[in-house]
Amino acid sequence: MKILHKFYPHALAILGFILISVIYFYPVLQGKQIAQSDIAQYTGMAKEQNDFRATDHVEPYWTNSAFGGMPTYQLGANYPHDYIGKIDDMLRFLPRPADYLFLYFLGFYGLLLVLKIDPLKAFIGAIAFGFSTYLIIILGVGHNAKAHAIGYMPLVIAGFVMVFQKKYTWGGLLTMFAVALELNANHFQMTYYLLLLLLIVSGYFIYLGLKAKEYKSLLLSFGVLAVAGILAIGANATNLLATSEYAGFSIRSKSELTFNPDGSKSTTNSAMTHDYITEYSYGIAESFNLIAPRLFGGSNSEAVGTDSHMYEFMIGQGVPEAQATDFVGAMPTYWGDQPIVAAPAYIGAIVFFLGILALFADKRKIKYVFLAGALASLVLSWGKNFGALTNFFIDYVPMYDKFRAVSSIQVILELCLPVLAIMGLHAFFTLEKEKQSKALLETVVFCMGILLILLGCKGLFSFSGGSDSYFLQSYGPSFVDALKEDRKTLFNADLLRSGFFILVAAATLWLFIKKRLAQNTTIILVGILMILDLFFVDKKYVSGKDFKDARAVEVPFEAKPSDLEILKDTSIYRVFEVQDLMGARASYFHKSIGGYSAVRPRRMQQLIDYQIAKNNMEILNMLNVKYVIQTDKENKEFPTSNPNANGNAWFVKEMKAVNTSDEEMKSLDKLDSKNIAIVNANEFEVKNKAFAKDSSATITVATYKPNYIKYTSNNQNAGLAVFSEMYYKNGWIATIDGKETAILRVDYVLRALQIPAGKHTVVFKFEPQVIKTGGSIALISCFGMLLLVLGGIYVERKKRSK
Repeated sequence: MKILHKFYPHALAILGFILISVIYFYPVLQGKQIAQSDIAQYTGMAKEQNDFRATDHVEPYWTNSAFGGMPTYQLGANYPHDYIGKIDDMLRFLPRPADYLFLYFLGFYGLLLVLKIDPLKAFIGAIAFGFSTYLIIILGVGHNAKAHAIGYMPLVIAGFVMVFQKKYTWGGLLTMFAVALELNANHFQMTYYLLLLLLIVSGYFIYLGLKAKEYKSLLLSFGVLAVAGILAIGANATNLLATSEYAGFSIRSKSELTFNPDGSKSTTNSAMTHDYITEYSYGIAESFNLIAPRLFGGSNSEAVGTDSHMYEFMIGQGVPEAQATDFVGAMPTYWGDQPIVAAPAYIGAIVFFLGILALFADKRKIKYVFLAGALASLVLSWGKNFGALTNFFIDYVPMYDKFRAVSSIQVILELCLPVLAIMGLHAFFTLEKEKQSKALLETVVFCMGILLILLGCKGLFSFSGGSDSYFLQSYGPSFVDALKEDRKTLFNADLLRSGFFILVAAATLWLFIKKRLAQNTTIILVGILMILDLFFVDKKYVSGKDFKDARAVEVPFEAKPSDLEILKDTSIYRVFEVQDLMGARASYFHKSIGGYSAVRPRRMQQLIDYQIAKNNMEILNMLNVKYVIQTDKENKEFPTSNPNANGNAWFVKEMKAVNTSDEEMKSLDKLDSKNIAIVNANEFEVKNKAFAKDSSATITVATYKPNYIKYTSNNQNAGLAVFSEMYYKNGWIATIDGKETAILRVDYVLRALQIPAGKHTVVFKFEPQVIKTGGSIALISCFGMLLLVLGGIYVERKKRSK
């Protein structure tokens, strides 16, 4: 009975999380799925891989449907001995995206319990964290891996805190599994930002340990964390090793080229420039969006209603009422520093209010850890708007330059402030009445002071957005003036809205001080206000209208007449969709030279930027682009056949040796790809440079699968065969009549083999050693984790028996 009494509040909390998650995303109960733009693109990219897995019942680890060919390591590949993934599946048992919302709640609830917050406040805090607007928005657009990683962040922090609090067994086990699950989520940018916060957490406990001269316990804590981390990393070894290997092949690695596409000298050898990394930089003043959602206009598509200035303008222009109503339902009111914003990163006015209350009321010094984490992430999110700090991090902090969209580091703030908020709520009820009144008054003055200052400074803002010049040219100055007036209205309205919520929450706490409300009643009322504040904002951006029938989500692209025409050709070829090169639609139906990926192959991207963008048709020929999908003046698509495509493989007359990557790229400017192959002599051994090319020589495809291609070669002379397949250093094995042979990289991106005279069978197989090695490490690590769990249970039981 004691055990039941101890755990039933937590069981009720978990049941509550399940119900809230499902109710918020209620269309999942009708079998509907949320339409996520990024997941639609992912579905297009992964179509060939998923189809092959379904028919051949093996994992290909390679796809030919995107960017000419690339590994599937970042496309949802299934790895051997992924037992952590099985645990994750059990935790995310709800329909998507309710599963991620539940994960937000569960992880944050665990962190608050470790921080000695009682279940009721922890339950409220978890919901407030999960309903933080940014966390809901990423579910709406399909940033599932990001949401997945964020969900496990609080548990990792909880594990660290427990270990430093000398709860070595349970803290170590929690850290081990939380880190393993965090890595398994496979969003390394979020994990990297979490690591920055963990450095702050560790620094705080190191300071305490050194101050108290508890050197032994510090060493023991780091020893436990090291073991937990090693096993967690080992359990994810396959994914980590494969990702690390592929990173050198992707746009996230250093560029070999020293010049830009326009011929000018490159000032960086990084494929990701400072401008690209900081393209999404949060504005400094825009940071107040955190406490007043539409201070900077909200989003790029905001409903302003029929009482707006824009509606009056449209009616004044003679636009019918129905048309004007539709028009003002999606206005570009956002005027901040970022190119595109789906919704403001709103953490909640009451969350902010209670977070400030923690600074006045909570006596625990750990509050400064979360304050430091929040401030650090806020400043770093400013990106190019605080160039000195951002450039320092990009240039000198390891791996910081691997990630773009620096504004997303605000997820750390969105974790830290709700922690502070619940700490503040908890601490308030531990104070004496006089101190309660003082802390409450100071918090109200501080928060309302900020809102009043913003309201008073309205005249200092221009309310001009980056796209206003387009609207000025297209619709005239009156249109822009009406848009600015609506922005001012949103600015005023949301400042007043936040002030209202803060004052109502403060009044509720004041009634408790005056003994008009009981403690639990006060907590519940403040919690309801806090959640409703966020709920109403969230519903503006992600709601039931975003759900569709399951088939519409599972089959996101419908074949167009141009696709159907091309698919009549059953040979092996590639397609170039001009208008959507960086989209995954073409990859869903064809083998495309484009695609949608934040980690696309670097050399293929360079080929697009340096050659294809300049209409170098010879590059399309060597990539075996047989069809080009274009649009006419009426924006209708039509396919164009390319009769000069080189085919799947061909013999060349000459191998032209160059010495640098720059020379490789420049040699493609005027390349006769059917007769000449460019090779970097500093990277590949060149035995012969000239070959006798017989017109009767043939090399044809016999079998073509994503991970296995067989050719039949027939040539009277020894020759160099070029294959219109992407070169990838690791994993591809080439054999001629069963005997392994070296693969050359020619023409910057393609494979080539030197083939003896006569008739031969040439086979390419993708058998990445990294998968085998990683799988073995994962198996051993998971076994080690199991032993530690059993050992931990034995040790704790032995302690309890004593």
